[in-house]
Amino acid sequence: MPSPDLAAVRFEDVAAAHPDPAFPRFHPRPAQGWINDPNGISLINGRYHVFFQYNPDSARHHRIAWGHVSSADLVRWEEHPVALRPQPGGPDEYGCWTGVVTDDGGVPTAAYSGVRGDGGHSQVVIARGSEDLVSWEQTGHVAASMPGGQVTAVRDPFIFRFNGKRYAMQGAGLANGHAALLLYTVEDMSDWKYQGIWLTSENPVAAESTPAEIWECPQLVRVPDGASADPGGAKDSSSDSGTWLMMFSLWLSGDTHEHANGVGHLIGSLTEDAATGLPVFTPRSGGKSDLGRDFYAPQIVALEDRALLWGWANESPGRDGRRGRSQDEIDAAGWAGVLTFPRELSVLGGALAVSPAPEIAAYRGAPVASAARGAVVVPPFAEAVVTGGASVGGSAVELLLVGDGSSQAVFRGTLEPGEELRIFVDASLVEVYRAGSVATTLRAYPAAGERWQLRLPAAATAEVWELAQPR
Repeated sequence: MPSPDLAAVRFEDVAAAHPDPAFPRFHPRPAQGWINDPNGISLINGRYHVFFQYNPDSARHHRIAWGHVSSADLVRWEEHPVALRPQPGGPDEYGCWTGVVTDDGGVPTAAYSGVRGDGGHSQVVIARGSEDLVSWEQTGHVAASMPGGQVTAVRDPFIFRFNGKRYAMQGAGLANGHAALLLYTVEDMSDWKYQGIWLTSENPVAAESTPAEIWECPQLVRVPDGASADPGGAKDSSSDSGTWLMMFSLWLSGDTHEHANGVGHLIGSLTEDAATGLPVFTPRSGGKSDLGRDFYAPQIVALEDRALLWGWANESPGRDGRRGRSQDEIDAAGWAGVLTFPRELSVLGGALAVSPAPEIAAYRGAPVASAARGAVVVPPFAEAVVTGGASVGGSAVELLLVGDGSSQAVFRGTLEPGEELRIFVDASLVEVYRAGSVATTLRAYPAAGERWQLRLPAAATAEVWELAQPR
């Protein structure tokens, strides 16, 4: 029988008891404290594990630990005790920042950015977990330190496999102002071998699609390609097959959880250099990975048959006409940050396509409206599917918060004939999915007496359901 302090808590119970009407009920997170980047996403022993940067003591970013939730089905989630904590006198005494969890010879192993002090350089720190990933041993072992030369900042390790070998990369910034990726060979998880600068934002495709001074939270996974005869998304692939997706969070000087450049991606191929045996990534296209201002620091896990992504939606100070929350209001609420629904990634026609994981359909509850037109009231926890009619061509769909004599536009997007928009509202988090494209992630906070409302063009209809926990 597990110790009481290691017992899991059902998120369903946490959400139902929360006093803040802006608190999400279907996106798992602790009841209190600050959260940001999803970390260590993994499927081990038939259970999905999602860790995240976490300050359990306040709704501000400080002395970051790793929180932990898990699920067998991506629908029913349990919250576990804090997994990793800053260790006094250790390489992570200021914070356990972004990283990954991998299976290292049967032992769950975390590799993360340990930060010793405010403004200090990060190092790759290794921790070993129990079989259920609930208990962790932190010895302060450093697997990779700050490289020299023109690298001025480094962070956020990510591990990938290619041609039967294990590699890692970190995001970086260079003295010339460009962002970069650093490559490592990882034969031994405890001792990473630095191979040098792998890619920079001077690459013409990267310069257009992923401009930044530091590439944060780098990801590299093979994703299903709708144009390929092989739809697999295997972790380990031959060098001449599959489509590879590289994703970055685009950091600029002065970013303080605003992240104006958001998240971008590159789509390309991965081959092996004949002379060195090292992988070579060749980008051929790219773009934005989410169209909302409240999305950053996603992490992707590549499974045998699909690639799943979670992102961080931070508290919004008010953007694009949306009412935000001040720091005083966030402090009073006692919590900050939400993780998105799990999203399934693919490449269609050479472009990134993002959709909610099919499991999310289990939250669809009682119907609220069918074939509705015009102005449609939407519950505070809801899913809506908007469909464009034959003559809708380029007309706009709006999602608003409407009160007595006031309204604020939260989302506005065009709709083509036959096109569908799938919209989720979970208290203060809005996710909009457009088939064959990327998502839009937004935060908004209903005031007392306000309600959500869809405004549809004349030829469009909407189906609306309440969100509900499955029985």
